[in-house]
Amino acid sequence: MGNLFGSSGVRGLVNAVLTPQLACKVGLAVATHSKARRAVVGRDTRVSGPMLEDALVAGLISAGVKVSLLGVLPTPAVAYLTKTLGANVGFMLTASHNPPQYNGIKVFSNDSLSYTDERQNAVEKIVSENCIPPVDWRSIGDAQKVSLDHLYVKMLTKAAQLKKNWRVVVDPGCGATHAIAPAALKALGCRITALNAHADGYFPARSSEPTAQSLVDLAKIVRAFDADLGVAFDGDGDRVAFVDEDGNFVDFDRALAAFCANVLKKRGGGIVVTNVEASMCVETMAERHGGKVVRTRVGDIYVSEAVARLEAVFGGEPCGAWVHPLFHWCPDGPLSAVLLLKALEEENLSLKEFIAQVPRYVTLRENFRCQNENKQKIVAAIERNITGAFPGYTDFSKVDGIRLTLQNGWLLMRASGTEPLIRVTVEGESLKAARHIMNQGVELVRQHLGEA
Repeated sequence: MGNLFGSSGVRGLVNAVLTPQLACKVGLAVATHSKARRAVVGRDTRVSGPMLEDALVAGLISAGVKVSLLGVLPTPAVAYLTKTLGANVGFMLTASHNPPQYNGIKVFSNDSLSYTDERQNAVEKIVSENCIPPVDWRSIGDAQKVSLDHLYVKMLTKAAQLKKNWRVVVDPGCGATHAIAPAALKALGCRITALNAHADGYFPARSSEPTAQSLVDLAKIVRAFDADLGVAFDGDGDRVAFVDEDGNFVDFDRALAAFCANVLKKRGGGIVVTNVEASMCVETMAERHGGKVVRTRVGDIYVSEAVARLEAVFGGEPCGAWVHPLFHWCPDGPLSAVLLLKALEEENLSLKEFIAQVPRYVTLRENFRCQNENKQKIVAAIERNITGAFPGYTDFSKVDGIRLTLQNGWLLMRASGTEPLIRVTVEGESLKAARHIMNQGVELVRQHLGEA
């Protein structure tokens, strides 16, 4: 990977890293790489969105592309519409769950899959060479505003036929799902109470990342209204979080594992995909229902890519980013909420009961400061010695850092992609097991840091 694209497209501080000039270059470079004739462009509610949209579209038009401007829509809606409308490429202007001073550009192929590392690197090379001649003035493209929200809502409402009038509190967090998510759930017969369901790119009500801390108000309202559950989305709607009927935040890993089990039961087994950081409760639930778990690098594009390549029945990361391949290959928060309600009806369970089927394991994390120029070398050195420190391991993976599967848990060591840190994550069947694994891992890291 180069310096421009990360695992979620181009992302950075507005007018510091991500400037209108860069957005224009990215539009022109993607059009050149893909030979696109038609593109769709959407954005979340961030205040910088219209500025960056104008710049991106200028680059596309200068390359002769006809652009459909979708306006404010969730990321999964843009991915879905890229495929449904037969566009060559789709763009989403968003920084997802990051604070409002950030923005980004995600690029989708015509099949709804985010650009892979290979395609991103090709675009980055074009940008860095900076020698793309625009088309002749007689061949420039154009841009038209279109209103196609209803096509995405139609897909959501066809995804499930709900029999129960679920009482749902919906919190879009002033982000891209502010209109679509409440409307779709209401159309499915749910009794909706909506909060933070207006567009505000400063995200004044709560953080754009839905966590237990940021959803305290949602939890209170679920309890006060005696609702069946609460649903919250991140800034661009590719992530979903849940609060159960008692107002308790639902652990991301356990929600992922419970839904994974439901899919496998219906499909009679199959492959499910998650990343190296997800809890082993995913394997526990998958194995009960004839499933096999494949783990990827951290980043939803890697999960989506593996789901497509392996023809998996489901994929997801423990941050609420779930991929439903029967519909498209982009993580989809509103669709996940709809399909979870359908799963609860199929199993005749409340959300609390649904999650209770999943065992609870103990996860511990430690970070170690390490200069950026040294962190990969340190992790490589640990890799050469780690199996000697854990002779009872049952599986060894280098998909993303070093991951050892042990008899009573697992250990992951990764160099941070954004900070001068080495991250150590462990999970154990009990607190005692997790602490024992972590103590061994910490000692190993300290030894190698001392030798650096």
